[in-house]
Amino acid sequence: MEQFPNSAVSEEDEAAAAGRHGSRDSLLLAAQLRFDGDPEIHQVRVRNLSSGGLMAEFAEDVEIGARIQVDVRNIGWVKGRIAWATDGRLGVAFDREVDPMAARKPVGGGAKTPSFVKPIQTRR
Repeated sequence: MEQFPNSAVSEEDEAAAAGRHGSRDSLLLAAQLRFDGDPEIHQVRVRNLSSGGLMAEFAEDVEIGARIQVDVRNIGWVKGRIAWATDGRLGVAFDREVDPMAARKPVGGGAKTPSFVKPIQTRR
């Protein structure tokens, strides 16, 4: 239920005003982040992902507008910038659109169980 049912501003208008476009997919995913000009790679936890950006947990101070690259599973390295940062989280605006559902696809595509996996014993 809307708090202000007669409000003239729609949710889409609010999202556009905040610089967010497209639906966000909530998830918990490990990713890597690096700042342009710095070879150090930081581990982050992605909390939500859309075609235009992501929100991740990152405890260090960052500069708004800083150029970065983030490596998201099944998507690869994507260039972008820090859009916002607060309370151990940051928002990244991508330079190009990505397929957020690709991050949910299984990583492996093998047809058999690897040899290092303990075999399943059935009860008799």
